[in-house]
Amino acid sequence: MAKPHSACSVVKYPGNRFPAIDYMEVARRKPLIHLLSEADVTLTRDRIRQYRGQTGQGLSFTAFLIGCLARAVEENKGVHAYRSRRKLVIFEDVDACVLVEHQLSDARLPAPHVIRGVNRMSATQIHSEIRRFQEEGVADVDPWRLSRFYPYFPGFLRRLFWRALLSNPSWMKRIAGTVCVTAAGMFGKGAGWGIPISGYTLTLTMGGIGQKLVLVGGNAVEREFLSLTLSFDHEIVDGAPAARFASRLRELIEEGHGLEV
Repeated sequence: MAKPHSACSVVKYPGNRFPAIDYMEVARRKPLIHLLSEADVTLTRDRIRQYRGQTGQGLSFTAFLIGCLARAVEENKGVHAYRSRRKLVIFEDVDACVLVEHQLSDARLPAPHVIRGVNRMSATQIHSEIRRFQEEGVADVDPWRLSRFYPYFPGFLRRLFWRALLSNPSWMKRIAGTVCVTAAGMFGKGAGWGIPISGYTLTLTMGGIGQKLVLVGGNAVEREFLSLTLSFDHEIVDGAPAARFASRLRELIEEGHGLEV
């Protein structure tokens, strides 16, 4: 009797995935609340294109959103506070951790990059910092220079590192920043939200952009809406402050904060 044909290939598991696995194993214990929102970015996207044309400077939509997030956090610093036993550590500067892709042979390698003091930077400065990091060699994207050795440490030691990091506000800020920004939906088409696993007090997940018909002056007009997920550590931020923060962030995005020429 002939055996059923089963075609497959077996390759080595990428070593750079182990830090993400261990991080998520520890971070999933954090009690997160998620707010799913939408922002009308029709006029904002037009203003970004106009800004590029009038200033001659590069500006990505992601950099613009990071600038809006930084402004909203600066107005309400409690949303990026961290707990240290019976105390809250509230940082003055907003340090944003962003995943930036690098080309490696035939694959694209995502690497975290912390942009320091984004609340003191313009959108174009944020854009330039992201582009600078993208253009660096892959050998320069590992902040600890331990990627090749990391998978060989025992699992409990690797997870102990992440537990220590997430429980120490000073280490967290120094190594991983104070807020996280991920753009999972920006690489596809259409609306959609992402629900992250995160060890941060505040995480912004940028989803896709979809079209909707809305009434403007009694007429149906097609508008572009960006899907946004804001995730908060419920040990630090309650629902009402989270909702107010989400509303303020949406206002900043829709009014084109930082795009004044």
